[in-house]
Amino acid sequence: MAHIIVVGNEKGGAGKSTVSMHVATALSRMGHKVSALDLDLRQRTFGRYVENRNEFLKVSDLSLPSPQVYELPEIDSKALEQGENTHHHRLSAAVASLKQNNDFILIDCPGSHTRLSQAAHSLADTLVTPLNDSFVDFDLLARIDASGDKIKGPSVYSEMVWNARQRRAQAKLKPIDWIVLRNRMGAQQMNNKKKMERAIEMLSKRIGFRVGTGFNERVIFRELFPRGLTLLDLKDIGVKQLNISNVAARQELRDLMKSLKLPGVDVDF
Repeated sequence: MAHIIVVGNEKGGAGKSTVSMHVATALSRMGHKVSALDLDLRQRTFGRYVENRNEFLKVSDLSLPSPQVYELPEIDSKALEQGENTHHHRLSAAVASLKQNNDFILIDCPGSHTRLSQAAHSLADTLVTPLNDSFVDFDLLARIDASGDKIKGPSVYSEMVWNARQRRAQAKLKPIDWIVLRNRMGAQQMNNKKKMERAIEMLSKRIGFRVGTGFNERVIFRELFPRGLTLLDLKDIGVKQLNISNVAARQELRDLMKSLKLPGVDVDF
């Protein structure tokens, strides 16, 4: 049965699609069979990323390991039971059709609260939440005082994850392994970094997530999207010598994959 990875955050611009694409492609390149669902039905950034990849590989006559992105199936409203939500039914049907023949299913959620996103969080074996390293984004996880040193309580997204955990417990499913990734740390001042680190560590103990290091702000990520490529594909398209920034970015990806602690995954790139 496939292990389900959900990449979720109710705030746009946190790097969810970049993280989703790199995690899914890294797993594919390590020999795992990976299918994916993009629940941002309007923008479809992750879906477009994979489409760009398929188009580039076809034009370039290249064959590289890639995740397969699937659409949610349409559901006849007559097939729904009384009180059953259409979106939840569509997502459950998609996951059920993919679970038997994949090692991993990656679900990329929209940067807003939707019924689909809420349902996806309840399905997560591993939940990955990219978070820009600033108190603006941190407000999504918790309410803090003016000094930035005292946590008043969890915020809206944390409460949604808590509800998802409760639903899984009631269904006698294993707990969600929640990892919060600190993205774009390089652009922050040292004092802010330390404050953020203290706040996140305090909250991680309080509501139960692990802390991982995500990606720093790098031009390479914006350059890769139109061709659907990832950091792991550069040598395959003829880049013989990686610059310092690209080498550092590959190390960040390696550290990110190790921090996820996915079952059966040996990070060897």
